[in-house]
Amino acid sequence: MDLDRLRAETPGTDHVLHFNNAGAALPPQPVLDAQVTHLEREATIGGYETAAEAEGQLHRTYDAIARMLGCGTHEVALVENATRAWDMAFYGLSFGPGDRILTSPSAYASNHIACLQVAEQTGATVEVLPHDQDGQVDVEALRTRMGDDVALIALTHVPTNGGLVNPARAVGAVADDAGVPYLLDACQSAGQMPLPVDEIGCTMLSATGRKYLRGPRGTGFLYVRDDWIERIEPPLLDLHAATWTAPDDYEIHADARRFETWEGHIAGQVALGVAVDYALDRGLEPIFDRNQHLAQALRAGLSDVPGVTVHDQGRVRCGIATFSTRQTDASALQAALRTQDINTSVSPPSSTRLDAEARALPDLVRASVHYYNTEAEIDRFVAALRSALNK
Repeated sequence: MDLDRLRAETPGTDHVLHFNNAGAALPPQPVLDAQVTHLEREATIGGYETAAEAEGQLHRTYDAIARMLGCGTHEVALVENATRAWDMAFYGLSFGPGDRILTSPSAYASNHIACLQVAEQTGATVEVLPHDQDGQVDVEALRTRMGDDVALIALTHVPTNGGLVNPARAVGAVADDAGVPYLLDACQSAGQMPLPVDEIGCTMLSATGRKYLRGPRGTGFLYVRDDWIERIEPPLLDLHAATWTAPDDYEIHADARRFETWEGHIAGQVALGVAVDYALDRGLEPIFDRNQHLAQALRAGLSDVPGVTVHDQGRVRCGIATFSTRQTDASALQAALRTQDINTSVSPPSSTRLDAEARALPDLVRASVHYYNTEAEIDRFVAALRSALNK
């Protein structure tokens, strides 16, 4: 990677030390240009008219996501965010009394709340799989719990509260053997690592544009495997997702766009395609290798600071590092670092309650690196942390 060029194409690096890429990464200039150009055109000729002009660019967004996932464009839906993508798939499945939903201890709060709601409404049950010795979902335990009553496997690929990368492909193999649908939350893995859906074996995959893909906020996408598209009825329909064929009848679209709505963030969707292309041009394997290297260096630096505890688990770890300190709470530390133009975020126990309670985790500072960050920024971050803790 040409790091000088990457940083020159990332205007934000001139202003902040950005270790909040798992929240919203700094966009590269081509992504910014695409979004701003579209908005300026809207202001000049009108929103509908600009959308009509951008039809070809929107097609390229579907194409880019399909290339990233190794799927067909008809298996991709563009939606507002990762939560809406996940919900459109999950709430479109049928559950009934006795059905079992299998999930992991690192499940994200929004996903698990949805599971609990559906269980309450339908009589299904939610079962949380155990961790293995490395902190990742126990695949062998999953295998032993499979049965005809398992209606869904729902897995968070990379949890919000640490660098763990769950073994998505191994879970996919179990799901495939059992013929069970498998919903993968790739919110924090999309753009950070390769996501070949045929090799992973997921039936559905949800993701956002604002995190490691470095796209705009208010963008996300959903993948649904071809043979499952018409088996999932969207919980919400409009005149885009379905056609009103008679006064008392309608027909739902046969492709993944049945999970979309007519109104959308067109400027963001155009820019999302540019962001995906930008990531693919750099290579998702090199990006993942770079992130692992940076995060490993960051964790090593953090471990040398007195009073700091690093909480990351996993046999494979990504670009997210989480830690707590004896001296101060996470929010105060985040604020202190922000005064030095250093961006982090706070991961509270409520976002991953199952894992947080099992490990008695406090609020964590989450420092998430990306490939355009530097080793010098890690040194500066660790020095700033030492300074903040010694005040």
